[in-house]
Amino acid sequence: MTVYFIGAGPGAADLITVRGARTLASCRVCLYAGSLVPRELLAECPPDARLVDTARLDLDAITAEFVRAHEEGEDVARLHSGDPSVFSAVAEQMRRLDAAGIPYEVVPGVPAFAAAAAALKRELTVPTVGQTVILTRIAQQATPMPPGEDLPTLARSGALLVLHLAARYVDRVVEELLPHYGADCPAAVVAMASRPDEVVLRGTMEDIASRTKAAGITKTAVIIVGRTLAASQFRDSHLYDPARDRHACTD
Repeated sequence: MTVYFIGAGPGAADLITVRGARTLASCRVCLYAGSLVPRELLAECPPDARLVDTARLDLDAITAEFVRAHEEGEDVARLHSGDPSVFSAVAEQMRRLDAAGIPYEVVPGVPAFAAAAAALKRELTVPTVGQTVILTRIAQQATPMPPGEDLPTLARSGALLVLHLAARYVDRVVEELLPHYGADCPAAVVAMASRPDEVVLRGTMEDIASRTKAAGITKTAVIIVGRTLAASQFRDSHLYDPARDRHACTD
């Protein structure tokens, strides 16, 4: 028996990977976050699969489901929105599985920031403009940030920032980033990325907060701040440079 942590993607049901869909179809038990995972994905489960919505379950209850499936010899598909590697609360579940001696594997998925970049039709890394992307969030009462990872500290790098779980606090985000990026720095908010109700807002640090509040966006969104969002005057990459000696290297 194995627990498979499967990245369900950012929202659109057809953005799950082929491996994820195949794994989901092979598991007789599926635990999914009902508030985030598209219901259409559950159609991939076997007809007689046991489906468990974890939206109202705590960690103990989720662990109990893993243990039950382990005792019954049933594989488990644990569906998480986006990709399990960031902001997914997978680490604490893995720790419980390690303690219980239950095997598990991870099937990656399309992360929300990638879907947001696709919606914006932007590459987040652009030659000579920006080659670094920081994925982060802001401190909240329930989950403080570790020392040195506050927004002003990260902003000093000038790197493109992608903030998860922060749309509700967009005023605070702007207040903390404005001194480092400037009022004219491009900014965007993408809510419900890849879904039929997707909302894409483009602006600058000067107006992105007012645009976000006017659109009523408070959750299921990412905020992106950085110069690459509007970069147009940049050198072509070395990868496809006509002057590159393509016989000298293969990568």
